[in-house]
Amino acid sequence: MSLSEATKNSNSTTEGRQKGVAALDRGLSILAALEAAPEARTLAEISRDTGLYKSTILRLLESLQAAGYVVRVQDSRYALGPTIYRLGQAYERRNPLRDHLVPIMERLVEADAESPSFHVRQGASTRICLFRLDSRHSTLDRVQVGDLLPLDRGAAGRVILAFDENADGAEGQRIRRDLYAVSLGERDVSCAGIAAPVFSTGGRLIGALSLSGPRERFYPENIERMRVLLLSAAKEATESLGGSFPDVRL
Repeated sequence: MSLSEATKNSNSTTEGRQKGVAALDRGLSILAALEAAPEARTLAEISRDTGLYKSTILRLLESLQAAGYVVRVQDSRYALGPTIYRLGQAYERRNPLRDHLVPIMERLVEADAESPSFHVRQGASTRICLFRLDSRHSTLDRVQVGDLLPLDRGAAGRVILAFDENADGAEGQRIRRDLYAVSLGERDVSCAGIAAPVFSTGGRLIGALSLSGPRERFYPENIERMRVLLLSAAKEATESLGGSFPDVRL
């Protein structure tokens, strides 16, 4: 084989690899567009979201549908398919939320913080405490794993509400800017808390990480100390879950 022939074959192989990578990138961009959309998308909407030609999208959709990554639904619209769900389930089995959050919460206790807990939304007006660790202090608040608590009272609830897609108002804007909320005696006059958001991929809110305890320990200097600890912990949790935590002053 001549040098020119060898070079030609090498270039052909390289071009094939590049085309393969390009096709993968385009397929992933389609999945990302479907994931970000609130409902199934038309071909024209996918084209607008990805910047790809409709003919290119149709070819890629055939492969994605065959593998179950995409399904075609009513009115020629497309949505994520069952394979995505199975991948999500596999991720949860291998990367359970507890494994991401509890070690971080344990470090908060070691740093002499108030009692850490993690809350997620449960319905239109309530949140549920998924994880809770007691602080090393002699007196504690009364939050327990499994407790259903209001969204409109308490620091964790206010954080969750602030990142709701329909949220509005000055308080929500402040929480989204500063990335924390403080509650003094809202649910229980003798208790207080401070909470920060934890995100996953795409900026999706997972829940609120909070520190809570007796109100008398929530004086300005201690609130500032806990704010720094909590935001650092929320950032670590977010990055552990594949998300990106917004820039904020620590």
